[in-house]
Amino acid sequence: MSILGPKSCDQAYSPVHILYVIDQLCEAGGAERALLKIIQLLPRERFRCSLITFKIDETLDLFRELPCPHLVFPLGRTYDLNALQTARKIRKFIRDEEVRIVHTFHETSDLWGGLVSYMKGGPALVSSRRDLGILRRPKHNLAYRLMNSRFDLVLTVSEEVRRFCIRMDHVSEHKIVTLYNGIEMSRISQVNGLENLRSSLEIAPRAPVILTVGHIRRVKGIDVLVETAAKVVREFPNAIFLVIGRNSDPVHFLQIEARIAQLGIRSSIRFLGESENILSFHTMGHVFFLPSRSEGFSNALIEAMACGLPCVATRVGGNAEAVEDGRNGFLIESEDAASAADRILRLLRDPAAAKEMGAAGRKIVAEKFSAEAMIGQLVQHYDRLLEWRRN
Repeated sequence: MSILGPKSCDQAYSPVHILYVIDQLCEAGGAERALLKIIQLLPRERFRCSLITFKIDETLDLFRELPCPHLVFPLGRTYDLNALQTARKIRKFIRDEEVRIVHTFHETSDLWGGLVSYMKGGPALVSSRRDLGILRRPKHNLAYRLMNSRFDLVLTVSEEVRRFCIRMDHVSEHKIVTLYNGIEMSRISQVNGLENLRSSLEIAPRAPVILTVGHIRRVKGIDVLVETAAKVVREFPNAIFLVIGRNSDPVHFLQIEARIAQLGIRSSIRFLGESENILSFHTMGHVFFLPSRSEGFSNALIEAMACGLPCVATRVGGNAEAVEDGRNGFLIESEDAASAADRILRLLRDPAAAKEMGAAGRKIVAEKFSAEAMIGQLVQHYDRLLEWRRN
C-alpha cells in the first residue's frame, strides 16, 4: 500500500484544503522550519495549503517566498475589537475557501485560532505541540485544559512531549500521537568549498571544530557551552566552538560575553548569527554539542546526526529518543559542563571512534527520522481524520 494512503473519489479531483495557523514567522526556529517543510513536501495532488500568521518578518530569507498563499492578520491583544474582526476574517476564509483541516502551531494559534475555527460542520482541528511548555504562563495551562476537547488530533514531536501533554493538559490518549521531525536525506551530502569556509572564518586546517545550532537564549544553554569550552581548550588549545543562531536575548548574551572574557577564551568561541548554510558548517565540524536545558525534539540534533557528526546532547525532552548513549552519541545531564567536556574530549582524542559513532547516528536518522517517513505518517493521520469526520 502506498504511504500516501487511500484516495476517495472527491479527493482525486479536489485536493483537500488545509489551513495552517502559526503565531508568527519572525525567526527561523524549529517549528517554523518544520511547518514550511510540511507544506513543501505534502503531495500536491492530494492537498492544497494556505497559511495564516499574526506577524511575519519578510526580511528573513526563509520567509521571503513562502511555499503557499498566506495571510497576515496583525493581532495585538487576544480579546479586543481587532481580535474579533480577525476572528470573523478567519471564519469567513474557512467557509469561503472550503477548508477541511485547520492545523495550528504555538500557543496563540492553538488556543485562539483553534477556537475561532471551531464551528458546526466546520473543519477538523489539529494541534502541533512542540515543547514542554517553556513559554507558557499559568493562564495558558488552564486554557489548554479547556480547549483540548475541541481538537480532533494532537501531534507531538516526541514521546516526552506526548507524555507531558497527557499529564499537564489532560489530553485524551486516544487522540494524541507522536510525529517526529523529518530530515530530507537527499539534501545531506558532502558540500564543496570546505577549505574556503575554514579560510573565510580564519580557522586553521587541523583545528577541531565543535558546533552548536540554536538561538541564543537561556534555555539553549550557551552559557554551559562556554564553561565546557574552557575545559576542552586546556587539552586542545586550538579547538574552536562555533555558535550558529540569532541573538534572541541581548541581556543574557552580555552575561555570556562577560564570562568568556573572564575565562580568557575569546579566541575559542565564535558567534556567527543565523545561517541558511548550516550543512556546510557540519562538513567541517568534528563534534556537535547540544547543551539545551529543555527541548521538545531538536531539528538541529537530527540534522547534525544526518550529516554524520558525533553528537553530545543533554538528556532533556526528546533527545534520548534520537541519541542512544554510547552508541550513536553521548547523553549528559543538563548543566553538567564537566561531563560535556569529558565526552567531547573522548571524541577528539579518538577520531576513528568518533567517525563510527557519527555513522551510527546517520543510520538511525535515515531509518527513523527521514522527511519521507514524517510526511507519509502525517498524510495517514490526515486521511484517518477525514474518514472519521465523514462517518
